[in-house]
Amino acid sequence: MPSPFSSRGTRSDARRLARALGVEFHRLPITRVFSAYRRALAGLFKGLKEDVTEENLQARIRGNLLMALSNKFGWLVLTTGNKSELGVGYCTLYGDMAGGFAVIKDVPKTLVYALARYRNARDGRPVIPESVLTRPPSAELRPDQKDQDTLPPYEVLDPILQAYVEEDRSLGEIVAMGFDEATVRRVIGMVDRNEYTRRQGPPGIKITPRAFGKDWRLPIVNRFHEESSGA
Repeated sequence: MPSPFSSRGTRSDARRLARALGVEFHRLPITRVFSAYRRALAGLFKGLKEDVTEENLQARIRGNLLMALSNKFGWLVLTTGNKSELGVGYCTLYGDMAGGFAVIKDVPKTLVYALARYRNARDGRPVIPESVLTRPPSAELRPDQKDQDTLPPYEVLDPILQAYVEEDRSLGEIVAMGFDEATVRRVIGMVDRNEYTRRQGPPGIKITPRAFGKDWRLPIVNRFHEESSGA
């Protein structure tokens, strides 16, 4: 479902991956639908700069189209958000969070990469194109976007999430592990603020000691924050 910001490499890799996995491949561009949404909202958005709103529109258009296919053909939509993205709200509610089952919701981003490399090594061939694993991760919802424009590097983010979510460590304890305090505060704040989005996501597979959902719940109506909780 390419948008105006989908790179040529991403489009090519999608075809190569589908061919390597032996699955059906359908191309359903969203550029015209996205343009129609922008025109519909132009009056209300007049004088305002484009921001994350327009980025999320693209994800929600895709979610809408996927659910239409699900209804028409009886397909189950699998969401794509991993534990790192869901933890800090780097998934779009009613967009890429729309679906029936979250296959990798408890798999941190760094482990996603490790599993992809394991699959390639096991098969002795690049089932998952190498460019997928070496290209800087990006949602491709605006020009030249990179995940690290918004998030700490996943090699930093994932250990902080593990300490906070799975090991129940406080801000001070995580900082004492050697992480930058400002970064830890930022990550904890994102985790806390995005509890309401995770509550609305589909169920998924649990592989870690504490997954989001029944294992992990924060208040969402009383301005809760980790620092005010006494942790």
